[in-house]
Amino acid sequence: MRSVFRVILLASLALVLSGCASKSQEEVLPEKSYYESAREAMNSGNFSEAERNLDFLETYYPFGRYAEQAQLDLIYARYQNLDLEGARAAADRFLRLNPQSEHADYALYLRGVASYNLDISLAGRYFPIDVSARDPGEQRQAFQDFSTLLNRYPDSEYAADARQRMIAIRNRMADLELQSARYYIKREAYLAANNRARYVFENFSTTPAAEEALIILAETYQFMGLEGAANDAIQLLAINFPKSEAFTADMQFQPSRLKPQNRSLLNVVTFGLFGDEED
Repeated sequence: MRSVFRVILLASLALVLSGCASKSQEEVLPEKSYYESAREAMNSGNFSEAERNLDFLETYYPFGRYAEQAQLDLIYARYQNLDLEGARAAADRFLRLNPQSEHADYALYLRGVASYNLDISLAGRYFPIDVSARDPGEQRQAFQDFSTLLNRYPDSEYAADARQRMIAIRNRMADLELQSARYYIKREAYLAANNRARYVFENFSTTPAAEEALIILAETYQFMGLEGAANDAIQLLAINFPKSEAFTADMQFQPSRLKPQNRSLLNVVTFGLFGDEED
């Protein structure tokens, strides 16, 4: 019985080893085969298959004929697969390995676009998510990438779109500051609201948010008894936004943002973290 058991064990072990050997000796295709398979997959919209072949290409032929193009295609394939961090990493690698490439503007652009969309989760594609209320860290990175693109390659075919995205990013960041200002107004923290509104006007004066920022500035200054500063804000509002709804027909400023709420003392001093709002 022991002899039979040994024979079976040895036979099984031989099968396992032969299987491992066949896997380790998996055939490596020619460089062109991987590249053509990847391009065919990309053209048909099968970006997962494209990424798989591009990974093989980089593994087996890192300095081959198609290496640079494969690195570019990998950025795009990962982006299309919603692997935005992977796309950005692939773009970083391409720029590091090919700093003088004629396609560096494309890599910079895709890196910026990946960062631009990174703060919008997959759920955000299907559910209403206020982008302006999200952490702007990735937006700042995208802005930096687009800015670098415009500085280095002002005539790039991607420059116009990068410029428009930079405008959108500034609008998002200004809206984020206004979200905070509105929150502080709701919590009757008017000095904090004033600081946020002032930051918007000083740093994002060309965005649509500037109008509301001036209105908040005027009202919070009035509330704090700083009439001179309030009048300055109102004058700036009249000059830049003469059709603002904050003005009556005869251009009289009408406050509407600051509405004291009936809240408990604990709710006020903790900025709404504790204590209930009273009815």
